[in-house]
Amino acid sequence: MPLPKPPAKRASLLTPADFESQAAPKPGKRTTQKHPASEPAPAALDLYEPPREAAPVVAPVLARPAPAAQRPVAQPKPRKPKSTGPAKLFVLDTNVLMHDPMCLFRFEEHDVYLPMITLEELDDHKKGMSEVARNARQVSRDLDALAASLSERPGGDMADGLPLSGTGHREAGGKLFFQTKLLNVELPAGLPQGKADNQILGVVKALRDAHPGREVVLVSKDINMRIKSRALGLAAEDYFNDKTLDDGDLLYTGVQALPPDFWDLHGKTMESWNQGGLTYYRISGPLVPSLLINQFVFLEAPGATPLYAKVTEITGKTAVLRTLREYTHQKNAVWGVTARNREQNFGLNLLMDPDCDFITLTGTAGTGKTLMTLAAALSQVMDDRRYTEIIVTRVTVPVGEDIGFLPGTEEEKMSPWMGALDDNLEVLSKTDGAAGEWGRAATNDLVRSKIKIKSLNFMRGRTFLNKFVIIDEAQNLTPKQMKTLITRAGPGTKIVCLGNLAQIDTPYLTEGSSGLTYAVDRFKGWPHSGHVTLARGERSRLADFASEVL
Repeated sequence: MPLPKPPAKRASLLTPADFESQAAPKPGKRTTQKHPASEPAPAALDLYEPPREAAPVVAPVLARPAPAAQRPVAQPKPRKPKSTGPAKLFVLDTNVLMHDPMCLFRFEEHDVYLPMITLEELDDHKKGMSEVARNARQVSRDLDALAASLSERPGGDMADGLPLSGTGHREAGGKLFFQTKLLNVELPAGLPQGKADNQILGVVKALRDAHPGREVVLVSKDINMRIKSRALGLAAEDYFNDKTLDDGDLLYTGVQALPPDFWDLHGKTMESWNQGGLTYYRISGPLVPSLLINQFVFLEAPGATPLYAKVTEITGKTAVLRTLREYTHQKNAVWGVTARNREQNFGLNLLMDPDCDFITLTGTAGTGKTLMTLAAALSQVMDDRRYTEIIVTRVTVPVGEDIGFLPGTEEEKMSPWMGALDDNLEVLSKTDGAAGEWGRAATNDLVRSKIKIKSLNFMRGRTFLNKFVIIDEAQNLTPKQMKTLITRAGPGTKIVCLGNLAQIDTPYLTEGSSGLTYAVDRFKGWPHSGHVTLARGERSRLADFASEVL
């Protein structure tokens, strides 16, 4: 397109009158549409300003800011209370403080009361290197910091309560009260007065009588303590903040069945392509909001080819599904192990995926958790050279009575706890016998040299580089121990947690508060983690029947 010709003469300077004349509408140029007489003509939408009188040219003057008194001040939104009525008064038992040292700041806008006998029991348990002793010392430090914040405020009295937000915990809106005077305690004659639990019950009863318009609740992890409290007509609750889920059946399974009409609902807008021997499907529809990254989906319709896929990408209202490698076939066997059911195939796809750094496998006894994980670890260490060695650890919690001191080195002390590892290595080291006894022994020695058995007690401060870490019996870990282990991972390290939530041996841990449940719930949807709940047992018909009826 040719450029327009340059002007022949200079342009004259525009005056304010010229601006007004340009802004004014020109009569006769605007066209109006004729409407029938039967319909009233709608009011025309005037997009032009009416002509204004020419204003004298005045030099612009910068507007002065309004005085501070006249400026509108942004009012902060008032904090909405999470409950109506007066704040509750929670009396804490000692076991709650030793279970979660941060429990003081978990009661939102409600107040917390500590009896003097609770402080005495804290002082008795602060010595030692156990987890309980560490928690007792942490609680003592927090109480000291709260008491120090009171001295910074002139005229502060401990009897009026210490604001729990004084040390930076803004989520705590209540106050902390100490027992500063002797309370008149009247308990039934059958309860010994000298026992610590009964003294705490007496404090709860005295507080309820002293504050009739306020709800006083005892919080304890001790079941018998709560039973005695309710028998006396006192309110008692368990400490729920450490529980990730109230019901273990609501735990994320990592597997979702597609509806039978999946192809009818999503087939019209679906895109598909092949890449690297796998098929990809891009779907959009009502199913997408319920999906998570690395979640497995399947469709087994009668008379049709089944679909087994994994969610690899979620962008807005679309998701990408990728078909799986079929580990049920012998050609894809992992160290001689093939998947026997659908969930085992899902698990092996996760274990052999180099992009998954953290994997959790749960299931009942005999579902193949340890065998699959060990086979995948040996395949990637010995064949693929993806990792340098295998590290196996577990919590040393006995099922029955403790057998006492174990002699030897760290690995020799841990060997009685690793019976499951030896059993699975025996299965994986079976050969056709062509190499003979010497060849089998040499293979076993080579495999054993790549496996290191470590104790959980010496994990603090370590960093694992290019290691395949297996945490067996992870259901016995607390959330704090689980965090300690997972944060040991360095570059190129994969961590696999195995466990059966129905076999928790650690006292004060339940299915809802286990570290394994905590990890599964917090890591779901992260692109580099995956979880599968194995459903079918493959150990033997005896073990399957026993799991169902016993």
